[in-house]
Parts: sequence; C-alpha cells; structure tokens
Amino acid sequence: MEKLKLFYAGLCGLFSYIFGGMDTLMSILLIFIVIDFISGFIKAWAKKEFNSSVFYVGGVKKIGILLIVVVATQLDLLVLGGTVILRTAAISYYIANEGFSIIENWGQLGLPLPKSIKNALIKLKGDDNDDNK
Repeated sequence: MEKLKLFYAGLCGLFSYIFGGMDTLMSILLIFIVIDFISGFIKAWAKKEFNSSVFYVGGVKKIGILLIVVVATQLDLLVLGGTVILRTAAISYYIANEGFSIIENWGQLGLPLPKSIKNALIKLKGDDNDDNK
C-alpha cells in the first residue's frame, strides 16, 4: 500500500511539473476535452457515421493538445523564467477550439445553442477563423 501511495505522489508531482499544475484553466480544458470526445461519439453514433479510425484520430488529437500545453508550460518555465504566458495562451486557445467542436457536435444533432456561449468562445479564441482545422 505504501508503494502505491509513493507511486501516486510521484505521478501527481510529474503531472504538476509538466503541465504546470491543476489550476482552473487546466481543469476546464480537461473537462472540455472529455465532453468533446463524448459529444463526438454520440453524434457519430446517432447519425450512424461511427468510424473507428476517425475516433482514433480524434483521440490522438486530444493527446496532441495536451502535448502542446506541456511544450508551452516548459517554454514558460525554462525560457521565459517561470511565467505562465504561453501556457495560458495555449490552454485558452484549445478551450475555445474544444468549445466550438462541442457546439458543432450538438448543433448537428439539432440541439438549440445559446448565443451567449458562442460569443464567449469567440472572445476567448480571439478570432473567428481557424487555419488548423
């Protein structure tokens, strides 16, 4: 049992170091990633468009998002002297992208979408075009 506690403590310490801790922005990003993954699955299932390779690529993209947050965090720590500028920018950008994806998934299923949420995500993203999609 003691070894399990040490392993868990080490894992939490590693997570905290590479991701810069678990603050509100990181929590929101993780929640949005899970909701987007689930909403994409539900949309594909409901429309009978489920494709395991698309599902797999979506999972790989989610891992890519987290890796970019790690890069931004480490650049903040090692190059910019401990700021959180790049980390905050990366997380905010991906929160907006995941939010748009969630809205798109539910919108394609006919769910009415609140305009205030759309507007908040547009403000968070900072622009309304996405060259990376």
